[in-house]
Amino acid sequence: MNALLYPSAMQTPGWHAHLELDFELRGARTTLARRRHHGPLGVQRPFHPEPDGTCHVYVLHPPGGLVSGDTLELDVTVRTGARALLTTPAATKLYRQRENEARQLQRFVVHTGARLEWLPQETIAYAGAAARLQTRVELAEGAEFLGWELLCLGRPANQERFTRGSVKQRIELWRGSQPLLIERAHHAGGSPALSAAWGLGDAPVIGTLVYAGAPRTPDLLDELRATLESSAPGETSASELASVLVCRYRGARVEHGLLAFRSAWELLRSHGGGSQAVAPRIWAT
Repeated sequence: MNALLYPSAMQTPGWHAHLELDFELRGARTTLARRRHHGPLGVQRPFHPEPDGTCHVYVLHPPGGLVSGDTLELDVTVRTGARALLTTPAATKLYRQRENEARQLQRFVVHTGARLEWLPQETIAYAGAAARLQTRVELAEGAEFLGWELLCLGRPANQERFTRGSVKQRIELWRGSQPLLIERAHHAGGSPALSAAWGLGDAPVIGTLVYAGAPRTPDLLDELRATLESSAPGETSASELASVLVCRYRGARVEHGLLAFRSAWELLRSHGGGSQAVAPRIWAT
């Protein structure tokens, strides 16, 4: 990501990693036309498992987690008519911080007639973590985007609650100069009042899926709610804004959230005569 967008990112101590990816349509399929990286953030070789030439890429962060002062920057551009799907092979971990907060900064630019899908594994915030997670999506007219974020506060499987720490989240979705969705959240460890204010109900796992793209059929929202409910009963919701569909997960298990969001992705991929979803191979390992 261009450091000028976040001028303070390179001024804090810690490990800074920066990855730029540029996708182009060449002939009948999308190619990873350019990649540039600094620090421990990279990609494996691209895959093309879909008939329409969609390019699948796995974003790798070998350390696996962020500590005090670390910054991960991901800057992705999908050129006109190209189609790219990005995922991660493992969860991102936010470890206990000593001084400076850790940052994960993402900027996605999708040109006219292009499609980007950002489908990462979950982010796990250890007790004592201090982190800022920011995502900005910039869409041209006719561009399509589907992305999700799943955050696990603490480590429920180890009986660890998020009793201390802070995770700040921000997501922005723009089409040209028009904001489609701007959300901010601040999850403070050990703060029941704040948890109640955000409607978390003491649930350790929360997630958001956003979709902006093809014209929606009249019954799509009902189908989406039914799909989510069948995957994670009582733990999901879906709403429709002027130009965006927003799905939520709030529950006890990451697996339920991922299953619900993957089911929603499959439905949204196929609606309106779109292409059938092909799951990244790494999800089966």
